Amino acid sequence: MGKIYVIGLGPGDEKMMTAQAADALSACDVVVGYKVYIDLIRDMCAGRELIESNMRQEQKRCETCVELAVSGKNVALVCSGDAGVYGMASPLLEVAAKAGFDDIAIIPGVTAALSGAALLGAPIGHDFCVISLSDLRTPWEIIEKRLRLAAEADLCIVLYNPASHKRADYLERACRILMERIDGNRSCGYVKNAGRDGTIRKVCTLGELAGEEADMFTTVFIGNSQTYIKNGRLITPRGYDIQ
Repeated sequence: MGKIYVIGLGPGDEKMMTAQAADALSACDVVVGYKVYIDLIRDMCAGRELIESNMRQEQKRCETCVELAVSGKNVALVCSGDAGVYGMASPLLEVAAKAGFDDIAIIPGVTAALSGAALLGAPIGHDFCVISLSDLRTPWEIIEKRLRLAAEADLCIVLYNPASHKRADYLERACRILMERIDGNRSCGYVKNAGRDGTIRKVCTLGELAGEEADMFTTVFIGNSQTYIKNGRLITPRGYDIQ
């Protein structure tokens, strides 16, 4: 029997990959993943078998990993960010459990909420939540409910998957829902391609955010009622009495 490592690669920059992730990759015979993520580490995988696939083939990738591990190979299942945050850890564990395979290590990585926050300043310095705007697996009605409740709770909010070709207006829709309970002047920001070529960062108000263009590589930050912008940075106070 081999072993499966579910590896979060971080945002894309090799410098932001954890040493644990790099070590796990080096211990594997085969690397399995979505082609975009395999491309990020192709140079690190010389001499290893690479199995690439397209979007919406997550279950097949997991099944392939289990089959390879049962045959005696050490397998890396890679994803961007953190393996447990909208990553491959959950589906792999479910597929492996059905197959009766349990020699699995989950390797954490730097998720976009952290890499993007660092570029903007300190937007999640207090309690926050993460909500994906993708309705591929979650009905939009549930996403709307979560947005409203997060706004009511005065949480800092991080939005993943804010828009795509088929969901071009989802960020605007989310902002309109939030503005039912939040003033349009709330301090916000977003980062595109964090940790990759062409990184873009911008701070703005919630009202302005509704008109911004986003894609699947954009991470959006909505501050709480105490968040403010200073010197081009988003700052959410931790609660210290700073004089």
